[in-house]
Amino acid sequence: MLDPKITTKSYSQEILIIILLIAASLPTIFWMTDRWFAADSYYSHGVLVPFISLFLILKKRERFKQIPFSPSPWGMRLFLFGIISYWISAILHVYFTSGFSMLVISMALILHFYGKNALKEILFPLLFLVFMIPLPLIIIAFICFKLKIMAAHLATLTLNSIGLPAIEESSLIKMRHCYVLVEDSCGGLKSLISLTALGSIFAYQLRSDIFKKSLLFLSAIPIATLTNAGRIVFLSAVSEVYGTGYAQGLLHNLSGYLVFAFSFLLLYAVKKHLESSSSYD
Repeated sequence: MLDPKITTKSYSQEILIIILLIAASLPTIFWMTDRWFAADSYYSHGVLVPFISLFLILKKRERFKQIPFSPSPWGMRLFLFGIISYWISAILHVYFTSGFSMLVISMALILHFYGKNALKEILFPLLFLVFMIPLPLIIIAFICFKLKIMAAHLATLTLNSIGLPAIEESSLIKMRHCYVLVEDSCGGLKSLISLTALGSIFAYQLRSDIFKKSLLFLSAIPIATLTNAGRIVFLSAVSEVYGTGYAQGLLHNLSGYLVFAFSFLLLYAVKKHLESSSSYD
């Protein structure tokens, strides 16, 4: 039987702290929303992340009723570390690290009020919030450059293998009748971030050991990379055969949505395969 003190616990103190923390975190929240809704954003999915985390937490509400509250002394220590980190980040206007400090503070409060068992139950939904924190622009520029070079290289190899001669010069693909420039937005970073976020949810739901969970999560990276290269091959082939005008506009945008849908199906297929293999272990 549950302790009646637990079931009738007042949450007024926690609610007040949450309101104060949200108020103190407004500069970081505004920074994140600006990056989410920017015209060239790689984090347009960021606005959905808190709602997904909240949904995953609410699914645990019945489980929470069975967990006795056992506040941990490490909660306040972690809270002080998070507050100091956030304060330093705010002074220096380093909003990327202040975003992570918010996550540390959230985990610290769970430890302080409810204990390690409660934190363990909602650790993934809290860590999933990482996907709403935009990377610094300098890191994004570096990753975009590497990804578009890799995509151009893979696309060139594929084009040559299917009988469409192509020469790669950095992120430029030269063909007989056209040139195809792989720009930053076509490097695949946006789909990579979105697919790894999706892969983390699939891995969380997978009923298997940590190895297969990790394998499922990491499989999102090659899937996103290869499918994006396939998109470039398709658009390059259309440009070569029908002209560059046909590979722009509607077809260019539509191919991006179709590639992500195909990537989703591949990731889901990997999940089902790992699930079926687990059932035979």
